[in-house]
Amino acid sequence: MNENVPVPQVLRSALAGLLDGLPPSQAARAVDRLIANYRGATQTHAPVLRDRSDVAAYAAYRMPATFEAVRSALAALQDAVPDWAPATHTDVGGGTGAASWAVAEAWDTATTVLDWAEPALAIGRELADASGIEGLGAIRWERARIGTALSLPETDLVTVSYVLNELTPDDRGALVDAAARAANGAVVIVEPGTPDGYARIIEARDRLIGAGFTVAAPCPHSAACPIEPGTDWCHFSARVSRSSLHRQVKGGSLAYEDEKFSYVAAVRGAASAAENRVVRRPQIRKGQVLLDLCTAEEVLRRETVTKRHGALYRAARDASWGDVWPPAG
Repeated sequence: MNENVPVPQVLRSALAGLLDGLPPSQAARAVDRLIANYRGATQTHAPVLRDRSDVAAYAAYRMPATFEAVRSALAALQDAVPDWAPATHTDVGGGTGAASWAVAEAWDTATTVLDWAEPALAIGRELADASGIEGLGAIRWERARIGTALSLPETDLVTVSYVLNELTPDDRGALVDAAARAANGAVVIVEPGTPDGYARIIEARDRLIGAGFTVAAPCPHSAACPIEPGTDWCHFSARVSRSSLHRQVKGGSLAYEDEKFSYVAAVRGAASAAENRVVRRPQIRKGQVLLDLCTAEEVLRRETVTKRHGALYRAARDASWGDVWPPAG
């Protein structure tokens, strides 16, 4: 592989090869059937992805979005603990390995992917091998039941992405507890950016704090979330290039879509958490920018930045949803 090729482009190429020979209509039908599970409408005691055609279709549809969401969460974690790098990583419920692609882009890490769906593990291995990325080719792919009986070996980093929505409440709690016991450095959990996804993240966040972890991102603090339950939810957005399969399933002609996600990144020990986090898309008005912030003072606040603020105003015009505010430096 050309080392200069961006990882997202390598992933898209590998996924395009995976769909060779699978009729587009069959792939679209599989995605339609499986998307309810992604949205969290179904809790299950069995693998959601049942066979190769399921996995191929759903990987092509969901892997780029999952990769970008986890990538954003990991970038926030790196900002909070810039001198930390995991030597080992366990991707729990990792399926075809989207989170592991994001971890491999961020660090040189020995990764193990655990999932209960053998077809997902097989295709994940195939995609990793096709990538030509050394770290991905060295991943260990292991079958494991994700739930109350799960026991994880010690590792530096545990990722759990788009998994809690597939589990019963007891299994969710057991998984987060197992991740907390296993992680020597950090736990990163990502869920869909829906009210239910946010609720699962808050539950996981509380369990991690109870286990002695410090919230590194997105929150500027480890106190209770200042959002009043039922009134709103905390989520973020990542830009994802759309494939032909996306366009067929969703309609429309845009070359991209925005993946909404909620997440928590928590660490053992201290973290340089954000002074404030931009928690909504900035509103740019004539001569001013409105920033909705979650603050280290454990409250939500709107800040208005005007032209008279000079360099800070220019930074506000460039600020994005999810950024630290004010910017470092």
